[in-house]
Amino acid sequence: MGILNVTPDSFSDGGRYFDRALAVKRAQEMAEEGADIIDVGGESTRPGSAPVPLQEEISRTIPVIEALAKNIKVPISIDTYKAEVAKRAMDAGASIVNDISGLRFDPEMPKVVSQYKCPVVIMHIKGTPKSMQANPQYEALIPEIMDYFRESIRLAVESGIAEDKIIIDPGIGFGKTFDHNLEIIKNLREFTLLEKPLLAGVSRKAFIGKILGDAPASERLEGTAASVAISILNGANIIRVHDVKEMRKVALVADAVKRGREG
Repeated sequence: MGILNVTPDSFSDGGRYFDRALAVKRAQEMAEEGADIIDVGGESTRPGSAPVPLQEEISRTIPVIEALAKNIKVPISIDTYKAEVAKRAMDAGASIVNDISGLRFDPEMPKVVSQYKCPVVIMHIKGTPKSMQANPQYEALIPEIMDYFRESIRLAVESGIAEDKIIIDPGIGFGKTFDHNLEIIKNLREFTLLEKPLLAGVSRKAFIGKILGDAPASERLEGTAASVAISILNGANIIRVHDVKEMRKVALVADAVKRGREG
C-alpha cells in the first residue's frame, strides 16, 4: 500500500504532493514501482494534528482520486474516518476505505462501507490524533487492542459488512508509546488469531527515528526496511509505506524467507 498524502502538514512528506498534478504523478510512479494499492489521504493524522473541515478534505482528495481512477490500474484506497468523504471517494473511483478510527468516529461510516460492499481497514487508535500521544496507558496492551478489534468487527458485521471485507491494523504510533510500538511489532502474530488480513503501518514512524538517534523522517529508510521485514515475518499481509520501490524489494525477500520457514 503506497502512501499518497495530499496534505500540507503530514509528518513525513507534508506539502510534497499537495499539488494535484504532483500527486497524480507520484501515484503513477508508485504503481510502476509495484504498489498494489494507492492510499490517498487528505487529513494529517500525525500526533497533535487538528481535524480538517469536511469540505476541505473533500476538495483535497476527490479530484485526485478522479484523476487516478483514469490513469492507474491498481485499487485506490481513501484514508478517512468521515463517511461523506468515503462516499464521495467511492463514487470517484476508490474501492477501499482505510479508517483510522476503526469505524468509531463517524456513526455513518459502517453504513457507507456496507452500501458499497468495499474492503475496509479497521485501525486501532486510543484517543484522537490531537490527544493520542498524551501519555497513552494500557493495563494489557495486546489484549486491549484485540478487544477493540472484536468490537469493531462486531459493529461492522452488524452493519452488513462482510467478514471477508475486513482488514485490521493495530495502529503503530496511534495512542502508543515507544515501548508499545515495539511490543506490537514483536507480537503481531497474536492478531492473526482474528483471521483477518493484517496491515502494518510502520513507515518512517517516530519510534524508528528514536532508535536511530533521533533521525528525522527523511533518514528512516533502513529502519523502516527492518520494521517491514520483521512485520512480514510476524504475520503482516499488507505493508503501508512511503518508499514503495525499496520496500517492495524488502517484502519480496521477507516473503521468501517466511515461505521457506513455513514450508
